[in-house]
Amino acid sequence: MEKRLFTSECVTCGHPDKVADSISDAILDACLAQDPGSRVACETMVTTDFCVICGEITTKAVVDYAAVAREVIRKIGYTREGEGFCADSVEILCKIHTQSADIALGTNDSVGGAGDQGMMFGGACTQTPELMPLPIALSRALSNRLTEAKKEVDFIRPDGKTQVSVEFDEKGNVLGIDTVVVSVMHSAEISLEELRAYIKKEIIAPVLAKYGFALENVSHIHINPTGNFVIGGPNGDTGLTGRKIIVDTYGGYFSHGGGAFSGKDPTKGDRSAAYMARYMAKNLVAAGLASQVQVQLAYAIGVAEPVSLRVDSYGTGKISDEEMTALLRKTCDMTPAGIIRKLQLRNPIYGKTALEGHFGVDDQPWEQTDLAEELKKLTKV
Repeated sequence: MEKRLFTSECVTCGHPDKVADSISDAILDACLAQDPGSRVACETMVTTDFCVICGEITTKAVVDYAAVAREVIRKIGYTREGEGFCADSVEILCKIHTQSADIALGTNDSVGGAGDQGMMFGGACTQTPELMPLPIALSRALSNRLTEAKKEVDFIRPDGKTQVSVEFDEKGNVLGIDTVVVSVMHSAEISLEELRAYIKKEIIAPVLAKYGFALENVSHIHINPTGNFVIGGPNGDTGLTGRKIIVDTYGGYFSHGGGAFSGKDPTKGDRSAAYMARYMAKNLVAAGLASQVQVQLAYAIGVAEPVSLRVDSYGTGKISDEEMTALLRKTCDMTPAGIIRKLQLRNPIYGKTALEGHFGVDDQPWEQTDLAEELKKLTKV
């Protein structure tokens, strides 16, 4: 039997790019909390002792952007003076202006058009309970467990990365876990041997067990393979909003349209249509119509209806891909306004996406499977 490996990576909320994402999304939430009609396209850059917030924001909300950023940095855990990036001392520069009037012409509520052209993808499969691909689900769970551990012990620091390689057979069935990689920022006081023992026992083992795998059955485990990781976060590497788009979605297992999510209000299809594509794909799988589905949507700027919709079930469908496409057209409003209404996207719900992940988090509206029963009834499968 031929074995095939697929690898996905994830990062913790203290990774420089995720710090930037978190600041952008916190500013979005702050605007939406006061003015649900806010138009936000917020970009952030973080580096040693410095943060730049820029972009286009049109809102009635009164928001202290720098204060929001400092609170995010503090919540993530960068609170130690003298380590190159600290919530209380970081210099913050804000350069915000309003949305382009040309873009607003086609996207205001009376027109309801898409905020930009582009294609967006969503996927789902039966590899995990959350209907996510196993490689990214494991990588995300490891990253989130590292974030939890930072609150439990004093030697774990906020920055970290994880990576998992899963063995599949030629039919796409999971055979096992080949490789787990964990790199985490830590204090200078702990030895590498102590750190590796802790990560293996308290991070990797419980996460694998949650998904039904045993530590001793993993072929390769690498923990901080380069050695010490004391200098990290924005002090070790510059971070930018939107630079972890594969981490944010499916770890490369499904396609990506190229647009980032964080800092964008729901009139931007890069975000809202990607959430809708996930919702549709997940409900098709939850309805038992296929074991693996990818949905693609595409839009033209200023035009409400998508210019295309495509379903690909990779040969796993109980009905044809064309029939699934017709079902989605019948049951889902895919206009920007329809997506915003269905998924309640004008609420301040975005900060946790940068911290915990965009997909596979049960309490987000695009993760609900309320459409599955209707799809079953319409197909009688």
